[in-house]
Amino acid sequence: MDIKNVPNWILALDEEDMEFIKKFVLNSGSLKEIAKIYDVSYPTVRIRLDRLIQKITVNDAADNEDFVKFIKGLSIDDRISLEDAKLIIEKYKKEKGDK
Repeated sequence: MDIKNVPNWILALDEEDMEFIKKFVLNSGSLKEIAKIYDVSYPTVRIRLDRLIQKITVNDAADNEDFVKFIKGLSIDDRISLEDAKLIIEKYKKEKGDK
């Protein structure tokens, strides 16, 4: 996938989230299997998945905001690093949420 087409919700995920998604997909979406892999209870995995869903939902909605599109564009054009773009967008979301 071209970096220009990577949605913001994917960029907002940390390595731990991506690893969870990978394991989830490779285990056919079985929360029971994921619980075994992480050696935790099913409800613990369910809570983790619910939090991940919320994170994706919030960041997916942010994809449509002009400021986020602008920052993402700067990153795509290599005018700022991907890490800097993530930090700027995260700061923007925090400040926007506080108002």
